[in-house]
Amino acid sequence: MDAQGLGAGPLENVQRLAGGTQNILLKFSRAGRSYVLRRPPPVLRANSNETMRREARMLAALKGTNVPHPELIAACPGEAVLGAAFYLMEPIDGFNPSTGLPEPFASSPQLRHEMGLSLVDGIAALGALDYVAVGLTGLGKPDNYLERQVSRWKAQLESYAEFPEWDGLKDLPDIAGVSRWLVEHRPRTFQPGILHGDYHLANVMYRFDAPRLAAIVDWELTTIGDPLLDLGWLLATWPEGEGSAVTVTPWEGFPSADELVAHYAKQTTRDLSHIHWYGVLACYKLGIILEGTHARASAGKAPKATGDQLHASTIGLLERANRWIS
Repeated sequence: MDAQGLGAGPLENVQRLAGGTQNILLKFSRAGRSYVLRRPPPVLRANSNETMRREARMLAALKGTNVPHPELIAACPGEAVLGAAFYLMEPIDGFNPSTGLPEPFASSPQLRHEMGLSLVDGIAALGALDYVAVGLTGLGKPDNYLERQVSRWKAQLESYAEFPEWDGLKDLPDIAGVSRWLVEHRPRTFQPGILHGDYHLANVMYRFDAPRLAAIVDWELTTIGDPLLDLGWLLATWPEGEGSAVTVTPWEGFPSADELVAHYAKQTTRDLSHIHWYGVLACYKLGIILEGTHARASAGKAPKATGDQLHASTIGLLERANRWIS
């Protein structure tokens, strides 16, 4: 910070922020200015440093766009300072709806409806950006992006066999059938663009003064691919009927899944005729990612309660995928 002219003196008012289970968020002030530091966990994963570099690159590219995001202050792509890559960003004045709704949103179904539509506005704006113009060439590999998805995640699922204690595959509702359906019904063309990669209600913050996004956060899965997968991801995680794991209370007033798609359609030139394919792919991909924690928990490498909970979530996602297929 000294080298980049970011204030002088000690770090003050240091506090750890909630959010995410892996990467660390610290808020602090220095010389009267507030900062948020984001860095990997103390025990680095294989891709931890590259993830931080990608996030910082994305936030830098979003500067000046209409996509709500945390403003990047400075990035340290090297590992010499903290033993890991990290970056500093502006704090966000807002709230995450999955941790509770403040007033007036808690009392107004109409405001909650507008919150849901604003959620769609965020990914519509992101997907509309020209990734080449904002300097993100090379961030991902858009060529054959859709063709690679099923084989990529099928291989991920098969890799869990390295944990002999894991027997979760027997519980997963016709995951092989979902895989086949995805291959057989894959859209033949798509328009490449930026996607967030993990877009849902827990990864956004809202303004306190209006039902509008303050920022999209947690960019660790961002890439260049098919932005419609972000909309599919939103559909895959959207509460649906009885027994849904509603992440926001109260839920009354939030748009239906069909309303989300219709609102996105008003803001894009992309073909949405295959949108349920993207929803099924999102169920498949997210379910396999979550099942990885269950596999590790089976081997004693993650908390059993967490593994059991995420295994149930994977089953729910695959049940949803099978309903959509049928």
